[in-house]
Amino acid sequence: MSENCNQNCSACGEECSDRKEQQTDFSAKPHEQSNVKKVIGVISGKGGVGKSLVASLLAVLMNRRGHSTAVFDADITGPSIPKAFGIKDKARSNEQGLLPIKSEKGISIMSINLLLKDDTDPVIWRGPLIAGTVKQFWTDVVWGDVDFMFIDMPPGTGDVALTVFQSLPVDGIIIVTSPQELVSMIVSKAVNMARKMNIPIIGIIENMSYLKCPDCGKEIKVFGESHIDQIADKYGVPVLGKLPIHPDIASACDKGLIENIEGKWLGKTAEILEK
Repeated sequence: MSENCNQNCSACGEECSDRKEQQTDFSAKPHEQSNVKKVIGVISGKGGVGKSLVASLLAVLMNRRGHSTAVFDADITGPSIPKAFGIKDKARSNEQGLLPIKSEKGISIMSINLLLKDDTDPVIWRGPLIAGTVKQFWTDVVWGDVDFMFIDMPPGTGDVALTVFQSLPVDGIIIVTSPQELVSMIVSKAVNMARKMNIPIIGIIENMSYLKCPDCGKEIKVFGESHIDQIADKYGVPVLGKLPIHPDIASACDKGLIENIEGKWLGKTAEILEK
């Protein structure tokens, strides 16, 4: 350390053993009328595995168990949450801020599709603008009192994931995957990012795990044998549930009736979240 050191390492070019790296705080404050108790990120290393489905089903399940829930659709370029809940109204604002839309059962929802003139309008934005919009969904939306907020994140470990992990008080993440061999690499990316960002991993949910024969009840492994249990053991995280391929689930999502889906597949996850 130099005798003339003023402890301002950011303005000093000297390399010394006492150098202190300046930590930048990216955390964002929620809207003053928002009181969100638990924030759960739903992520995956690739697209098409059912993150939106899992985020929606968890919000529905926790709502049925008496909790106030919300779905924060952070997939700006591929939003699907409003469609699953059958929401066609557009979000409105008042002098306080942007107001989320309530589903039929009272789940609060915010998505970029609620702000577009037409649901099929593409969002052709660069990363910084997308990340800024995600942050505004936290700071400018009047969420009110929410027990559990589920963030439906886009696939991968890019701008949105970084923004959510750095700016929002994420209590934990749930990793969604499918039974293919490629899963090991996909889960690894999600786990490693979460651990580097010091975000707790609640567990893994496998979607499209099996198809149950309607005649004999036999479970058919459409995508081959699952490796999720071995992968979970490798990283020391629990398997929270396995969702089947079921025509009723697909039909309910297409018709905007996801709140009508009944099933015990995610009961373990709900118990863990409540604890």
